[in-house]
Amino acid sequence: MRVTGRSVLRSAIRGQRRHVAGAAVLAAGHQAGEVLVPVVIGAAIDTAVATGSLPRLLLWLGVLAAVFAVLSTSYRFAERKAQRAGEQAAHDLRLRLTRRVLDPHGGADGLPGTLVSIATGDVKRVGQLVAAIPYGVAGLAALIVSSAVLLTSSVTLGLVILLGTPPVLWLSQLAGRPLERRSHHEQERAAEASGLAADLVAGLRVLKGIGAEQAAVQRYRRTSQRSLAAAVRAARAHGMHNGAVLAATGIFLALIALLGAHLALAGSITVGELVAAVGIAQFLPTPFHLLTYVSSERARARASAERVARVLDAGPQVHPGTAKLPAEPAGELRLAGVRHGPLRALDLHVASGEMVGIACEDPAAASALLELVGRDSDPEEGAVTLDGIPLADLELDELRRAILVADHDADLFEESVLDNVAVHGSRDDAQRAITAAAVDLVAETLPDGLQTVLAERGSSLSGGQRQRVALARALAADPPVLVLHDPTTAVDPVTEAAIASGIARLRASRTTILVTTSPALLAAADRVVFLRDGAVAGSGTHDELAADPAYRAVVFA
Repeated sequence: MRVTGRSVLRSAIRGQRRHVAGAAVLAAGHQAGEVLVPVVIGAAIDTAVATGSLPRLLLWLGVLAAVFAVLSTSYRFAERKAQRAGEQAAHDLRLRLTRRVLDPHGGADGLPGTLVSIATGDVKRVGQLVAAIPYGVAGLAALIVSSAVLLTSSVTLGLVILLGTPPVLWLSQLAGRPLERRSHHEQERAAEASGLAADLVAGLRVLKGIGAEQAAVQRYRRTSQRSLAAAVRAARAHGMHNGAVLAATGIFLALIALLGAHLALAGSITVGELVAAVGIAQFLPTPFHLLTYVSSERARARASAERVARVLDAGPQVHPGTAKLPAEPAGELRLAGVRHGPLRALDLHVASGEMVGIACEDPAAASALLELVGRDSDPEEGAVTLDGIPLADLELDELRRAILVADHDADLFEESVLDNVAVHGSRDDAQRAITAAAVDLVAETLPDGLQTVLAERGSSLSGGQRQRVALARALAADPPVLVLHDPTTAVDPVTEAAIASGIARLRASRTTILVTTSPALLAAADRVVFLRDGAVAGSGTHDELAADPAYRAVVFA
């Protein structure tokens, strides 16, 4: 079923219907109590003050105290339930977004900052609408009770309120349309700025390395200025919306007050009824303000819900199969006639237990190859098979169990070094991987060795140290097929040679693919495949391929 902004709002409200309904009943009780206050005062004037009856006066004072007790208690618990409904609705929607983004089938792509903006700002606005709905119901209840009370004393006053309320509400809805458009544009620009900022911060070291800080600053300045302009336009639309609604309601209330005064002077209503009518007229801005508030929140939430729906409605990048692998896959990988992005008619065979290095002239070809082997995408033509079974036919859990693609840029957790390495395997496997990836040398420089707790994303380590810990984590998982993408680009040559030997030793008899241009890693491979123009341009040992000028230009540059 297609996910739309409307369906996102419906599901958010439906999911909290119990709390929304309870809050609406309590809020309606509060507003009804507010309406009854001037009514009780008017009745006290007509039946107690005008007649000089002290017992009746005490009786009406007791009634007034009871009304205040009910309305104050109702408001307290209505606010609690409404806020709970809004926060829970936002939380549930945030979980839906997280599950969709982390879905192994992929498809929910976008800049990390943009997705974070949707999962925070947009989701929050949807939750705010859920929390506001009970007050919209309370505002309508207040108008109905007010009309009913006025009808008992003056049919004219009651009819004016009943017939005049729908046009005012229609004007509120009409005034909210520009706000909805501006809010949508504002959120789009804010997400764009947030996404760009996240990307620039993530690539700060690279930007400094190539001296592109000024260009990055200028780009972000232009983006943030566009976001600011959109925010100002949205704020202006919000002010115009509120101003238009307040003007309409103000004129409406002035007419009610004038009509009540005329009826009182004509003797059609008593002094107490006039007091009640004036009191109700003074109170009526409150329910209109509540309806204006709900209208404004609805306009904002609809724009945000559309952005949320675009993420939730994104189709999967790949469709799962149903085939299963043996308990211990052999690890034979084959690409036959594959065309995908820069890859053109690629034929590649990796035997079970073989350690193959793949050197790509075009970095985009390396990225495309990793996408196919990890099945983040399916080839446009050809097939990728594991032990003779097409990857497209395998269950994704089976595929992930058999093949691990360790990306070049891996994040570390805010845990100890040892816990980061032992995520997928046992402590014994982790210790062997630590030795193979030379993480033990890293631990010697840390205050608590392997028990040192890392900062967020491993920022307390250098680039080379982070790479070694991430490599050890991949090695400790010990999958039947391990694909490593440039795992040592920030490591010094001596340590890199030791790591290459460690990988070869630890991964003996296990299928390993090294997608890299590192001479040390390629020299440790059983066989090296050189990809040029999207196809195999050479195959052999590193020393054999070194005679090829094109290979030398890529590997030894």
